[in-house]
Amino acid sequence: MTDDPRRAAASARGRPAAPARERTRPPDVLVRRYALVPLDRLSLDVTARRSGLHPDLVRRMAALGVVDAARDAGGRLWFSPDAPAALARAQRLRAGLHLNYAAVGVVMDLLERIGELEAELRRSDAGCRSDESWI
Repeated sequence: MTDDPRRAAASARGRPAAPARERTRPPDVLVRRYALVPLDRLSLDVTARRSGLHPDLVRRMAALGVVDAARDAGGRLWFSPDAPAALARAQRLRAGLHLNYAAVGVVMDLLERIGELEAELRRSDAGCRSDESWI
């Protein structure tokens, strides 16, 4: 027999009693489960949920090349962990500049290239901080 009177009453009625932690949690509480290891790829649904977009729109953006995606043997789309941030950036560009999705992809490529060039410039200027470097 059990020491918990609620479990005893539930078993007397012929129903299995719920585990203790399920009984104490209110039904409207959101429970989040976190991965213990970093994910190396995200599914279409997870990417859509993290970016706040509909999965069909995420699928369309992947087809247009706005975000990179890979297909597995079953034909499912998989995205890199930074894809939700790239999709959010694409949405900001689309809303802020009133661009279509094809143009957003071009602008994102140009912004990425500008970032690479600026990083290269910073690395090349790191050795010569003096104002007299031209002498």
